[in-house]
Amino acid sequence: MQYIKITFSNTTQDIKDYLIALLSGEGYEGFEEAEDQLFSFISLPDFNKAILDDIANENGLHYEIDVIPEQNWNQLWESEFQPVIVDDFCTIRADFHNIEVKTPFDIVITPKMSFGTGHHATTMLMMQMMRQMQFKGASVLDFGAGTGILAILAEMLGAGHITAIDIDPWPVENAKENIARNHCSNIEVFQGSLEDIPVVKEDIILANINRHILLKYMPDLFTRLKPGGKLLLSGLLTDDKAIIKTSAIENGFSFLQIKEMNNWIALLFEA
Repeated sequence: MQYIKITFSNTTQDIKDYLIALLSGEGYEGFEEAEDQLFSFISLPDFNKAILDDIANENGLHYEIDVIPEQNWNQLWESEFQPVIVDDFCTIRADFHNIEVKTPFDIVITPKMSFGTGHHATTMLMMQMMRQMQFKGASVLDFGAGTGILAILAEMLGAGHITAIDIDPWPVENAKENIARNHCSNIEVFQGSLEDIPVVKEDIILANINRHILLKYMPDLFTRLKPGGKLLLSGLLTDDKAIIKTSAIENGFSFLQIKEMNNWIALLFEA
């Protein structure tokens, strides 16, 4: 399969954050940020130029389109993928990174086109908040697993069983590779959405997706948590805080905590 690479130039951080939020809801599966550029990726069959033109025109942006054959994808990522260190907590790197790891957790991923390499603020926020949570022996659902990085960290933190699910086949394939690479044995990966897996009461649900999906599935997320279970959400801008909190509370959750970074937020709730 071929992929489309969209390059937005002369973008501020606020614009990049805004574009990622918009495009992730339009089927774009990967993002990389440079100093004043945003690179966005989508499979050729899912690409809609009219939607892209509307977004660009509304925001006064210029973009360029490149078609990338699938066989060149790894080479592209390897040329751009840099290690990420989340505080003094966790290092995310590729196997070709020759660095000294000084954090207690070291996650090695194959840098393919799946969201969740640790570079984006939402992934970092999720990992920072996971550091404060109790995973020992917990059952965990990673909804919208992407690279599988959060599921892998959950196992490293002691989770007893993790179900990871993503609707797209590419992230599912990538997550399985990354899980094996990190020698994880407690993670099951499925392709689909929540309605495609049995309802199981979990201790923790992780969902780094987007506002639209989180609002749609909020009742189901509550149903799938044990009393006192924790729901950790991101993929959200600061402007999303009120509507997400309202939806969560209306569906039975109690709000516990918020963490912010670069206009993005992560929210923690309890069932």
